[in-house]
Amino acid sequence: MINIIIDGKKVQVEEKTSIIEAANGIGIDIPNFCYDKELTSFGGCRICVVEVEGARNLMAACSTEVTEGMIIQTESKKVIETRKNLLDLILSNHPQDCLTCSKVGECKLQEYCIRYGIKESSFIGEKKNHQIDDLNPVMERDQNKCILCGKCVRVCKEVQVTGTIEFTGRGFNSKVTTAFDDSIDYKNCRMCGQCISVCPTGALVNKQLKNVRPWEVTKVRTTCPFCGTGCNFDLNIKGGKVVGVTPTDNAPVNESAMCVKGRYHIDIMNSPDRLTKPLIKKDGTFIESSWDEALSLIVRKINDIREKHGADALAGLSSARCVNEDNYVFQKVMRVAMGTNNVDHCARTCHAPTVAGLATTLGDGAMTNSIGEVVDNEVLFIIGCNATEAHPIIGNKMKQAARKGSKLIVVDPRRTELAEMATLYLPLQSGTDAALVNGMINIIVNEGWHDDEYIKTRCEGFENMWDTVKGYTPDVVERITGIPKGDLYEAARLYTGTKKAGIFYTLGITEHTTGTANVMNLANLAMVTGHLGIENAGINPLRGQNNVQGSCDMGALPNNFPGYKDVSDLKNLEFFEKAWGAKLRSEKGLRIPEMIDGASDGTLKFMYVMGEDPVLTDPDANHIKAALKKLDFLVVQDIFLSEIATYADVILPATCYGEKDGTFTNTERRVQRVRKAVNPPGRARLDWEILCDIANRLGHDINYSSAEDIFNEIRRTIPSYAGITYERLDEGGIQWPCPTVEHPGTKFLHKGKFSRGLGLMLPVEYEPPAELVCEEYPTLLATGRMLYHYCITTRHLETLMKIRPHELAEINPIDAEKLGVKEEEFIRVTSRRGSILTRVTITERVKPGMMFMTFHYKESPVNELTNSAFDPVTKTPEYKITAVKIEKLDDKEEVIV
Repeated sequence: MINIIIDGKKVQVEEKTSIIEAANGIGIDIPNFCYDKELTSFGGCRICVVEVEGARNLMAACSTEVTEGMIIQTESKKVIETRKNLLDLILSNHPQDCLTCSKVGECKLQEYCIRYGIKESSFIGEKKNHQIDDLNPVMERDQNKCILCGKCVRVCKEVQVTGTIEFTGRGFNSKVTTAFDDSIDYKNCRMCGQCISVCPTGALVNKQLKNVRPWEVTKVRTTCPFCGTGCNFDLNIKGGKVVGVTPTDNAPVNESAMCVKGRYHIDIMNSPDRLTKPLIKKDGTFIESSWDEALSLIVRKINDIREKHGADALAGLSSARCVNEDNYVFQKVMRVAMGTNNVDHCARTCHAPTVAGLATTLGDGAMTNSIGEVVDNEVLFIIGCNATEAHPIIGNKMKQAARKGSKLIVVDPRRTELAEMATLYLPLQSGTDAALVNGMINIIVNEGWHDDEYIKTRCEGFENMWDTVKGYTPDVVERITGIPKGDLYEAARLYTGTKKAGIFYTLGITEHTTGTANVMNLANLAMVTGHLGIENAGINPLRGQNNVQGSCDMGALPNNFPGYKDVSDLKNLEFFEKAWGAKLRSEKGLRIPEMIDGASDGTLKFMYVMGEDPVLTDPDANHIKAALKKLDFLVVQDIFLSEIATYADVILPATCYGEKDGTFTNTERRVQRVRKAVNPPGRARLDWEILCDIANRLGHDINYSSAEDIFNEIRRTIPSYAGITYERLDEGGIQWPCPTVEHPGTKFLHKGKFSRGLGLMLPVEYEPPAELVCEEYPTLLATGRMLYHYCITTRHLETLMKIRPHELAEINPIDAEKLGVKEEEFIRVTSRRGSILTRVTITERVKPGMMFMTFHYKESPVNELTNSAFDPVTKTPEYKITAVKIEKLDDKEEVIV
């Protein structure tokens, strides 16, 4: 610790603390333009100068570290005069439009001019005359108001690691701009808006907040409703309406960073497409109804179907978009009031292999480490994971790690942004992940790079696993994967070269017919090398949707009660019967594909779908549609008229995350608060209230007074949530397991021993994909997410739609030339199951003979093409490999844009 004096106050601070940080710590505000606690020091604006006893010149507080005995004056006469002169100079060529400037009330230049009494400049300076850049839909850039503090440049480079903007020119002609001085749009920028957050003047403005003054808004801190990262931010409320989003202080996951969806998604609450009244289909047309009429009809149908066909003719889909409290009540109502375990949700289509594979091998089906550890991992083994688009803030941290010197091993058939930064990029043949991992383990063991002591003391099954893996020699693996054996050796060497090596994967591993086996094999790799149960290592599945981890935790699964308690275990059955005061079933329920098959063959009569849309998100969509038409009755509870809602008999208007209280659980097991900011539109109701109303009409007393009331029951039934309370969550998120209210939460899992005791190694053989390319279907189609949209929800959001209004299927330039197709022209894509139209973008991100599409666009519904072959353990579909043929459109073929 260092002893210093600031403005007469004695202070003790840590070594390497800057003067400005030391002053902030005791409530002294030193003016600053270029300083930000999350960025490197710049020392360019000089407004933060202070007087240090014994120093010849004034010193920049942001870039000067304290030393023992330092005596500092932050507002001496000399300091004040210097700041006044600086402000005078800045004003000399700054626009004087404070009355109409969008940043009024938040502009630091305005604040400091008021503070030091600078009303106008004493200099006659030349004025800048830059054209305002407002061509993109989300931000306005006025370089005439730029004071060259450089914060936007540094945040883009250091936090987003994108480098869209940089200083150009010298002297008066200096400015911050893009390459070639182009306007900002999605082709040269990630549109995250982080530069807006740090800009101290009106040079960069969020268009959604352009005409909103800071004193007009109240702010409600909440958790993002999109990917599984779990960012916190503030909803800005004016006149009972959400008008924008701004960063919140000290967010545990994202700090102040946000992605394009998090910052500009407010149309989700304000969209004219929102459902506002219950609808009943009569003679093929939806008619507005009362809540009583709609719920009475639903209950009547449930009772009628249950009486004629039994409770297992009923099924429900819960939602990874809804809060934990909604999901808990949904599965409880299905089990208690409807009498069936036929309950599932979208984890089935993405990370069910994670739950099954890691629970079997390690004992917990969850990310073993924390997002904050990523930056300090010395090696990141990233396989089947496009984090910069699917989990942008985690992707940023991976890029930050690379920038600091960490080694990235990126395994992906498609050349992603992370592949461009990789120390080693392995573009394997699609679906050969098991062979590649086996090959790495083979090399590691044969070279003696494995952790023999760890294997002996903490694991079982090594010999059984090795009997299989020893056959995967580098030569064999090279033939299967297409990866040169030299690169395979390098991957093994890098991964074993440090204990701080983490595995990160997403749907490129799980969405295969071998998804569960792939996950188990990654666990083998981590255990063989001892990369589990420690900080900055582990095996880390990045969960796709905002609450897919929480939905699984809550028991929205056909085989598990809340807390992953097997429904067929009599002890678990007895526990929940006592907790819920009801007779429960011990038979495992139907998974989503089995529900669809049941609807198709007539054994399933009724489905209740809350916040899911399998018509667009599940494979072989034409089969899904045909099955839904055969149901006797379909209820859809949602915030928009989704594609599945068009098949419904009753549609119930629900509330979005900004209109309710509750919790989300993110990919790192962090439980965080969701807070109501505004009232729902029309007669829309809370999801859990609707469900309780139905249960009570069915004769079961399921009632709660609030979301917190539900959460307290969750704590009583899920041991890993027992120590988490709303009061504690108000202070920040807590990672489960958290068994008591004194427990701080668990940063990383399996310290000392695995949840199951010994880690289990299991042999995994390479199996080829279910569908291979052939002469008739010669192109391999892979699917995934993009940065600018989230599933299908954002298609209702005008702002994000302006950024990316349509699908752009990626094809290689060689294939484009063969087809005679140019950028953004239309093609027809056909598989064995369907045929769709889409625009293309021509890129070398995909190999010749490969194409990539997202599932965000109903106009180009890619899941009409995808294969419904499933992982046998979890019934997760093989989205990542579909054989298709591509055709250029005939000039006469009609295209509906």
